[in-house]
Amino acid sequence: MNILLKAGLVLVMGFVNVVYAVAPVANLSAEMSARIIESTNVKATDKFDDFLAQLLSTKNISQQESLVLAIKKYRAKETLQDAELHQLQRLLGVYTRVKYGKEAMNTLAQLVAIPTFSVQGLEQHDNPQFHKMAAAIANIAQDFNLAFRNIDNRIYEVSLKGSSKEVVGIHAHADVVPVTPSLWVLDDGTKLDPFKLTLIDDRMYGRGTEDDKNGIVVSLYAMKVIQEENIPLLRNFNLLIDTTEETSSEAIPYYFARNPTPNYNLALDGGYPVVIAEKGFAGVMATFPLREGQTNQSARAEIVGITGGLAINQIPAASVATITSRGAADLASELNQLGAIFVAANGGDFSIKAVVNSQDVELTVKGVSAHSSEPESGVNPVSRMFAFIHYVQQHQAVFKFNHITDAADYIVDNWGLDYLGKTLGIDFSHDFMGPLTSAVTFIKLDDKNLQVGVNLRIPVGREVDNLQQEMLHKLGLWKHSNKAKVDFNIYMSEPMYRDPKGPWVNALLDVASENLSMPREFGSSSGGTSVHNLPNGVQFGLAMPDKKYSGHNANEFKRVDQFLLDLQIITEMIARIGQMPSLE
Repeated sequence: MNILLKAGLVLVMGFVNVVYAVAPVANLSAEMSARIIESTNVKATDKFDDFLAQLLSTKNISQQESLVLAIKKYRAKETLQDAELHQLQRLLGVYTRVKYGKEAMNTLAQLVAIPTFSVQGLEQHDNPQFHKMAAAIANIAQDFNLAFRNIDNRIYEVSLKGSSKEVVGIHAHADVVPVTPSLWVLDDGTKLDPFKLTLIDDRMYGRGTEDDKNGIVVSLYAMKVIQEENIPLLRNFNLLIDTTEETSSEAIPYYFARNPTPNYNLALDGGYPVVIAEKGFAGVMATFPLREGQTNQSARAEIVGITGGLAINQIPAASVATITSRGAADLASELNQLGAIFVAANGGDFSIKAVVNSQDVELTVKGVSAHSSEPESGVNPVSRMFAFIHYVQQHQAVFKFNHITDAADYIVDNWGLDYLGKTLGIDFSHDFMGPLTSAVTFIKLDDKNLQVGVNLRIPVGREVDNLQQEMLHKLGLWKHSNKAKVDFNIYMSEPMYRDPKGPWVNALLDVASENLSMPREFGSSSGGTSVHNLPNGVQFGLAMPDKKYSGHNANEFKRVDQFLLDLQIITEMIARIGQMPSLE
């Protein structure tokens, strides 16, 4: 019997009396783990026991009497105290990182190369790229001796069996937000392929490296190690890989309509250490019917095209407007002059440039891309594009009035450059969850309509239905007073705010805070995950709260060291949670 299981059985069933130390035994610090990683060399044929034998032969732990004792007792198959068990579980995470870190990076590159973004008019479960993703994960699971199920191309389930019927769900997602390849350029001019993992210094660039194919990979390798080391678990773990997290979120409900809901649910799609609150998600879609440009005394150009985010939860790096004019060169010069004034008057942290492109003028507003749940971490070029169009019209009225200038008026009057909802008068904040935020993101222009989407993240503090009605009322008043031809559609979800208790959540806090040297406290997130409405649902990484989140951004990346830490942490977490006598 593996001693890790034996210790678990001792704690669960009381077959043997456990003598606890008077003083608690501290687990390995992040610094100690780093020294072990630097001093050990694990070969492909090595097992966990070989790693421990090598560790005992080094000077790094010679002064760590409790750790040395725990390793010796484990190797001698003696009963471990609970604190000693935690030390071995941490070493298992370190071992996984050292042995499989590079291989896991290669697997991440394999998954990044599959472009699993939404295609208009094609359901995700019918998309051949998702079929390719399913096949890739099935092959990996088979290689790792893990059970795999494909639930109608909605959810890919990889499972690790335990000795009871209790199930812990680990949630990640295979779908990604769309890309604008031309924006994937580094500051030094290096052009990136969004669907090819590119390693530069400590960054792995590629769509999905941060959100959320990294979560899939570290979970698979953690489960692989648990399986190949024959470490029995007291409960089951199901890795549930979502295919619609970035779009309709229909896959998870589809799965649970046909399968039992896990007792505990951990999303590897948010922040460390343990996030217990998620803001509600809201979308405000304004639809302007196309109308022929209305001339005025000053009008000598018309905006005929405009771009923004490709998804409502994505603040892009740039917004581009196409303008027709008979005097393109003069117009470009005038827009550049006005643009310089506008930029200087509004923070100076973005750029506006107009260039002649054939017979047209291409107007580009460049900002800083961001996830729409964190608008403060970027500089929104979409809102600034509309604000600049409005500014030009107020000063010169050089553009014919059409659906795009209508949209510019709407954005300036109701949203502005503010991302806290103050312009519309819906701003409020929660002590723990923070403020309501808004971001002008999505733009879609076809031969019938112009659609402009605004994404809101809503904390606890107001009734969602009342807020929705207030917004519809205020937007309706604006529409009436401006005689605007526009339709508004608003959809909202409730925020999540939990107060979890019990050994399981304390174990999660220990594992994350100790490995990451961060405060042992719960966090809140502006982003929502698939555990939002599930029992005992929390976020458990994989992003650091003090770092800008690169998911949904152009040039999305994951830091190598953080990826390896994630691999280490998730392995320890599965062993720790899997072997606890009770999670309650």
